[in-house]
Amino acid sequence: MVLTSSAFRRGTDQAVSAVSALTGIVSGAASIWIFCLMLLICADIIGRSVFNAPVQGVAEIVSNSIVAIVFLQAAHALMSGRMTRTDLLAGWLEEERPFAASAMRIVFHLAGVLVFALIAQGTWPKLVDAWVEDEFFGAQGVFTAPVWPIKACLFAGSILTALAFATQALKDVKDMANAGRVVPLRVQHSVVVKPKGWLYILLFAGILVLGYGVFMADIGRVGVGLAAIGFMLLLIFSGAHIAVVLILLSFLGIWLIRDNPKVAMRALALSADGAINRYLFGVVPLFVLMGLIVDAADIGRDAYRVAAWLLQKIRGGLGIATVAANAVFASITGISIASAAVFSRVAVPQMVANGYNNRFALGVVAGSSVLGMLIPPSLLLIIYGVLAEQSVGALFLAAIVPGGILAFVFGTGIYLMARFRPRSVMQTDRPVVIDDEDWNSATRKLAPIVALVTIVLGGIYSGFFTPTEAGAAGAAAAILVALAKGSLTWSKFWRVLVDTGLVSVSILLLIIAASMYSRMLTLSTIPQQTTLFFAEMGLGLMGFMLIYLVLVVIMGMILDSTSIMLILLPLCLPIVTELGGNLIWFGIVTVIAVEIGLLTPPFGLTVYVVKATIADRNTTLGDIFSGTFPFVIMMTVVTLLLTFVPALSLVFE
Repeated sequence: MVLTSSAFRRGTDQAVSAVSALTGIVSGAASIWIFCLMLLICADIIGRSVFNAPVQGVAEIVSNSIVAIVFLQAAHALMSGRMTRTDLLAGWLEEERPFAASAMRIVFHLAGVLVFALIAQGTWPKLVDAWVEDEFFGAQGVFTAPVWPIKACLFAGSILTALAFATQALKDVKDMANAGRVVPLRVQHSVVVKPKGWLYILLFAGILVLGYGVFMADIGRVGVGLAAIGFMLLLIFSGAHIAVVLILLSFLGIWLIRDNPKVAMRALALSADGAINRYLFGVVPLFVLMGLIVDAADIGRDAYRVAAWLLQKIRGGLGIATVAANAVFASITGISIASAAVFSRVAVPQMVANGYNNRFALGVVAGSSVLGMLIPPSLLLIIYGVLAEQSVGALFLAAIVPGGILAFVFGTGIYLMARFRPRSVMQTDRPVVIDDEDWNSATRKLAPIVALVTIVLGGIYSGFFTPTEAGAAGAAAAILVALAKGSLTWSKFWRVLVDTGLVSVSILLLIIAASMYSRMLTLSTIPQQTTLFFAEMGLGLMGFMLIYLVLVVIMGMILDSTSIMLILLPLCLPIVTELGGNLIWFGIVTVIAVEIGLLTPPFGLTVYVVKATIADRNTTLGDIFSGTFPFVIMMTVVTLLLTFVPALSLVFE
């Protein structure tokens, strides 16, 4: 059967192309805005420290700009496929049952249209009031700026994102039609390809009907909250965009709990406008920018070459060098995915060329990349600090010893494997020889790394920089290093700016969604009931932690690290506090536990990054997962050590 005409298909393609071009232009402008914020913060640092004349209103400008930037870039993140979702089931369906996958995506994209239309509806009255009443932010007599341009960006960005979701739904309709298209076989004959996947469509429809029935039933506020959590996990597993699911189900939950849609609308508008309207959130795009610039400057490659030269004569030396270089790279970027991408290109070919087992080389790269989210500055620690309302600087200090322990355990484990199971490490007995380095070249390569670490971590620990200022100063210094090395062209710099926006918006949208989710949970009283339940069970803090760690690892098999934290922390933070746990220690344990999920099947985000980056297409995901298994064991041991010995995370408290 033919579901659509050729005119419809052409029109859909033209609409998608037009919207994609428009979102790209708007996103590009927002990416330039991020760069301008970096310059503004650096100007404030210089003015304050050199001329005793700080730039007025920097904190207010950054706080409000982050909101505008996120919504201006949300549509392009969707069109680029960068809005966070899990591909576990969706990826399989798209390969095996494209008809069913297209049908499900239509529902998910229409949900996105609804969510961002609701945000636009909730924002419009605020935009009108800001215009009519001439609202401003800042302090009179010092610095003021009108509010309406920020509200206008939020409103326009929401409308554009809803339009982007709508065009994606149209594209899904076209894809669904193509799954049942008429295929010509000969001049006078054709065959109709029967669409497959009706069973999955019926099952998905049943879940939606069940969800409607559960939400409409009189199940009380706790029941509404539990239903929202359950269906949220089901829809996320099915491939829905995580931020959309969190916002939509939280909106419905608040509506039903309070029996008032206006309350739900106010909560949504407040989350969209206020959840990330803080100076601290400027740290996200600035640290992402710094990490991507560091990657472009080949600083990871330099760190690896020096470490490999120094450690080449030790058993498993190049593996240990990969861990050491990852630790150094982590102390600059704070993003484990960036580490995985860099060292897949740098370390794996070098190790294989020098006689190392391919599976071992891949496992070392994927396993040691998790150091990027534990060794400060860590993006996950920043997110945890925001969610738990803890000092980011204190979390960075607390992570120093655990990060060092994990790196030491990785290095020791590699040495022991090379000594007692050499065939699991080396495929030949050929000695590794790296003779194109000397102390002068090593010093030249390490100098920029030392400078960046000193600027970022030294500035934070000394109290000279806030985390946001450290991100701006680090990004600016990384740009100067890249320019000095001649590795940053205009085209590469533009790609870095665009990627910075896309990575940042995917994280910040989740935080907005988590704010809405937390409001719904609070109204449902689930956190309070859960805290009371565990207190009455008498398991104590360590008993609860064991259950928590198992749950985190299981969720890590299907979700990314940020999503796990956003879902679990609103539930678990009150329990830890009630049981007498230290939230700084809990943050360190949480981060290393969720990082285990990056290495475990079936999701294993880091493993997929390594697979996508390496040149050898004969390498399977199973090879990489097998290579990472020893590192999962080592991480588990370190996680349990940090759990039962909290003092290791509180050395500098």
